Amino acid sequence: MFRLDSKIALVTGAGSGIGKEIALLYAQQGAQVTVADIQEDAAAAVVAEIDERNGLARARHLDVADEGQVRMAMQEMVEQYGRLDILVNNAGVSHVGNVLETSAEDWDRVMAVNARGVFLCSKYALAQMLRQNPAGGILVNIASVAGMIAVDRRFPYGASKGAVISMTRSIAIDFANQGIRANAICPGTVHTPFVEGYLERNFAENKDEVRQQLHARQPVGRMGRPEEIAAAALYLASDEAAFITGSTLVIDGGWTAR
Repeated sequence: MFRLDSKIALVTGAGSGIGKEIALLYAQQGAQVTVADIQEDAAAAVVAEIDERNGLARARHLDVADEGQVRMAMQEMVEQYGRLDILVNNAGVSHVGNVLETSAEDWDRVMAVNARGVFLCSKYALAQMLRQNPAGGILVNIASVAGMIAVDRRFPYGASKGAVISMTRSIAIDFANQGIRANAICPGTVHTPFVEGYLERNFAENKDEVRQQLHARQPVGRMGRPEEIAAAALYLASDEAAFITGSTLVIDGGWTAR
């Protein structure tokens, strides 16, 4: 079950954290994976790990907010593999602050990656998925519970992830009868290098205390693990999820149920 044999997949932001675990798991399950990240060295390290496990992958530098780079990435994937079966929109950035603490530059930076990036990658991936033979493909978008509920001082981040959820639903409905499935995953707080960087930048003097608060925020008493999100991304990309589109899968240790 949940095999991706011979599937061609592109995972953005795959140099670390959730994206890395998705790329590793997809390759383990038979997909040929393009590990895309703005930090190409990090992407290459993930590819080396996949190679060690006898998987198939290649690294690519990609700024998802740059339309030219996105267009070229899709074109080169098709030139190499002939098609694109799975796109995982995982690349993302954050900002800590309420509306008064958010500058226009902060807003633009977060929206450029989290919303524009999903738009651009989805647009060019979909165009390819619809013209290939056989037509069709799968989009898995990594959103956040912050796109569903208010999270303190995450103003632009929450807005951007709400946009990801909305885009996912629109794509699912617009292309449901053309072999396209699009779903979003909304993680709670997941213990990743991204989170550790956030703690170091904002709470250097009491980061251990804040880390424990993040663990406690989920009713299960801990943050999520990247591999737990990857498992959901595998399911949504597999044939076993063929009847699922336009859905938002919440994986948050019970946070939003409280």
